[in-house]
Amino acid sequence: MNSVLELFKKKEQQLLSIYFTCGYPKLDDTTKVISALENNGVDFIEVGLPYSDPLADGPTIQESSQKALENGINLDIVFDQLMTIKETNKTPLVLMGYLNQMLKYGEDKFCKKVVECGIDTLILPDLPMVEFENHYKQLFDKYGLTNVFLITPNTEEERIRKIDLYTESFIYVVASSSITGAKGEISSAQLAYFERIKNMNLKSKLIIGFGISDKETFNTACTYANGAIIGSAFIKDIGKNGIAKIAEFIKPIRS
Repeated sequence: MNSVLELFKKKEQQLLSIYFTCGYPKLDDTTKVISALENNGVDFIEVGLPYSDPLADGPTIQESSQKALENGINLDIVFDQLMTIKETNKTPLVLMGYLNQMLKYGEDKFCKKVVECGIDTLILPDLPMVEFENHYKQLFDKYGLTNVFLITPNTEEERIRKIDLYTESFIYVVASSSITGAKGEISSAQLAYFERIKNMNLKSKLIIGFGISDKETFNTACTYANGAIIGSAFIKDIGKNGIAKIAEFIKPIRS
């Protein structure tokens, strides 16, 4: 069974996910970050593939991607790194990248490598629904991969219902229509949006991301969803304090 679904069978609320960029702050930090997050009780980890044109990402994650690329990271190195930690890591990993990365690498080759690394869930923000229906669903089914769709405050109900039908792991509820980034407080408009989605009574688990940065915003998000993803705030922290201080970042959120 899908590793994220297995997680949801054991725990349905207050799920904490952390996004990080492979190869950041240093090229060989990928496995160290995963180990530290696992040791500090993160429920699942969003593994970011550095990309030169990350359309959905704000300045903080863009800068981390650029730094990782300058460090020499590429998909082959990422997959090699993930293979080295496959046997010891027990925390589900979700791979987040962009469609062009998979196309350039080779669709089947990419999917095969992902599975070899013990990963079964993908987030490709720029994958069009029509392309998923016409081609990628069959491809992902072939390799036992599930795709995570994103919804925003502007997503129409009909599309949300369709996404719910296709979802096998969770729906990524984007907290705002903007790019990623720690925003501070959650606005009343965002709360109304979360409430609207919650009241749709979708079959899928809901995980909120974009703008979740600390214990307060995490707990607020979990009032309306099964969990939340923290990205930019974590990237900022390890960029400033290094990966040795990861426990100090996670502990207050979990306390």
